[in-house]
Amino acid sequence: MPELLTVEQMYEADRLTMASHMSGLDLMEHAGKGCADTICDFWATGRASVLCGPGNNGGDGFVIARHLKQRGWTVRLALLGSRDALSGDAGEMAKRWDGEVEPLSPHVVENAEVVVDAVFGAGLSRPIDGVVLDVLQAASQSGAAIVAVDVPSGLDGNTGQINGYAPPADVTVTFGRKKIGHTLLPGREICGDIHVIDIGIPDHVVDQIAPQVWENDMELWSAAFPTPQLSDHKYTKGHTVAVSGGMETSAAARLSAMGALRIGSGLVTVACPTEALQINASQLLSIMVRSFSSHRDLNDILSDRRKNTVVIGPGAGVSHETVENVSHILKLKRATVLDADALTSFQDEPQKLFAELHEHVVMTPHAGEFERLWPNYLAMASSRVTAASHAAQKCGAVIVLKGADTVIASPDGRTAVNTNAPPWLATAGSGDVLAGFIAGLMAQGMAPFEASCAGVWLHGECGNWLGRGLIAEDLPHVLLDVFQHVLVT
Repeated sequence: MPELLTVEQMYEADRLTMASHMSGLDLMEHAGKGCADTICDFWATGRASVLCGPGNNGGDGFVIARHLKQRGWTVRLALLGSRDALSGDAGEMAKRWDGEVEPLSPHVVENAEVVVDAVFGAGLSRPIDGVVLDVLQAASQSGAAIVAVDVPSGLDGNTGQINGYAPPADVTVTFGRKKIGHTLLPGREICGDIHVIDIGIPDHVVDQIAPQVWENDMELWSAAFPTPQLSDHKYTKGHTVAVSGGMETSAAARLSAMGALRIGSGLVTVACPTEALQINASQLLSIMVRSFSSHRDLNDILSDRRKNTVVIGPGAGVSHETVENVSHILKLKRATVLDADALTSFQDEPQKLFAELHEHVVMTPHAGEFERLWPNYLAMASSRVTAASHAAQKCGAVIVLKGADTVIASPDGRTAVNTNAPPWLATAGSGDVLAGFIAGLMAQGMAPFEASCAGVWLHGECGNWLGRGLIAEDLPHVLLDVFQHVLVT
């Protein structure tokens, strides 16, 4: 499974591994050799400057330098502090280096083709400054490729935030599992191409630690993904109702409806105010349209229990009517996706919404909508993972905190970070399609967390398949190609 570890969990994984079958020296040797192997996969040989810090990251740097030198590289090694001051495994690895050790200075990176950043690891909690800042900035400006060991120095491995400065890496090599900070912005962006290498930490050690955060990947949800059966018919695949707003904003609900239908919901109905009936009916063929003029009418539309999933919010309008519609829908205990206006309509009384939620609800806010319901959560939390997880556990619903690093959080503590979304998805209506994807998967029986993870990942793959210039209407259509070529079910 694509687990993500905190820095503290990684330390524990190292400790448990060393307690069971492997020494710290062996772990460090495997880590350094694996880094050198990765470097040689990209560049056969050349001139390398290895920048070492005073801790275990620096110890890894000494191992890397030794292995690169053995493979014919010209290596300069610079150390922050004194070689004699190194202790433990790092001190032993320093003794095994038979070359010169220079003091850390900007001159060390001159003429280098590759700079290995092994100064500080993921646990650094203070800003980069002094000579380290000067050297790392010089490395960034030198034109050399930068390879970061574990994380670029200055990057917080838990939050993905930068402590003052961190040099953008071309390649980051980390060990055993990625850390949460590798997947959250800006960390994911400055890590460059991330390689996870096996240094001997057994899977059962990771299982013992029991991480609750994963990188969103097919492995996380594929076992629960709906598999077509010969005996299927449209009613066995669920019926999604997309609740539309008035005529001027009805297009958003149509995008959600098309997303739900394309991802496999057997039937889809757009329920709309009477004024929007004609425009919805004229734009939709395989999707049914029903009109309502009151909450009672909407209840009548939803009275058939085969309509097992509802998506409301896209184009619904920020209004008291939307509040009432959401409340009526939630009382039915159907699988429900709340997006956009369905969330913002409760900004003055979020506790009213939270009191009505149930275990089959998914909420899909972007950062602004999230902040309206949970003021200051994002500002006060250490990361988006922490904020989304806290919100999900407080309100009892799955939260999909949208963005370039979308976080999916379940009330039971499970959390996933999505990493496959391209920048072209930042276009009007994209989120409406995503809401439909998630609703359509829940209509087919997927649980809210798994449906959210799958919907978000497939949404990202559709964006990658289409590329620059996509518009929201393209996303449901290209899902056919993603199903055929990427996700085989």
